Amino acid sequence: MHTKRIIPCLDVKDGRVVKGINFKGLVDIGDPVLLAEFYNKQGADELVFLDITATHEGRGTMIQVVERTAERVFIPFTVGGGIANLEDIKAILRAGADKVSLNSAAVRDKNIIKEGSYYFGSQCIVLAVDAKKRNDNTGWNVVINGGRIDTGIDALKWIEEATNLGAGEILLTSMDADGTKKGFDLELTKTVSNATNVPVIASGGCGNLEHFYDVFKDGKADAALAASLFHYGELTVDEVKRFLNTKNIPMRF
Repeated sequence: MHTKRIIPCLDVKDGRVVKGINFKGLVDIGDPVLLAEFYNKQGADELVFLDITATHEGRGTMIQVVERTAERVFIPFTVGGGIANLEDIKAILRAGADKVSLNSAAVRDKNIIKEGSYYFGSQCIVLAVDAKKRNDNTGWNVVINGGRIDTGIDALKWIEEATNLGAGEILLTSMDADGTKKGFDLELTKTVSNATNVPVIASGGCGNLEHFYDVFKDGKADAALAASLFHYGELTVDEVKRFLNTKNIPMRF
């Protein structure tokens, strides 16, 4: 069995890390580069930075964050938010990121997945999917623009299409669970994990050690992403890994 990954997520707004609930009520957490260093020392397998403002000025700020992080952190990290074309991908990767995360831009123009994977390799292209359960409970829709627009697109069909186009990994966020600390959406994660042959990163809702175990055992995830738990010092990455190791979930130390 492949080792599972623990990934802290840093939502960046105007050069600062913030956190909210259901994508709302943002609170300042701290400097992204210092936090990245902190999680690197804790044993994080990877990091994810999401530029949640992603205006033109925000993109410039994010490039600086990426460059500073790459100088001081030596684990893979992914950057997403506001990446709209190949030049944006190139700029982020050139600044030092290992992967880019594509969400709204990919929904609007799926060619960015195909072209991005062709020029930079599928391992660099992460499809970020914010999924929300439909009111009739028949499945999940893709939501874009930071949780503001329900596209009506079926999440499973979109993931299948995007991986066929070259997306090498899925960053799967449950809009229903995000920030609630009630646990990952196991039904969503398992359904997607069973339906695709690329790695799935589960995101949204983690509140305790057992939730990490559940998403690997029952959700079939390849990696688990969390923010609040780590930012507020409720758990460390090392604590999570040691707990999972006792549960026979393979971890990298």
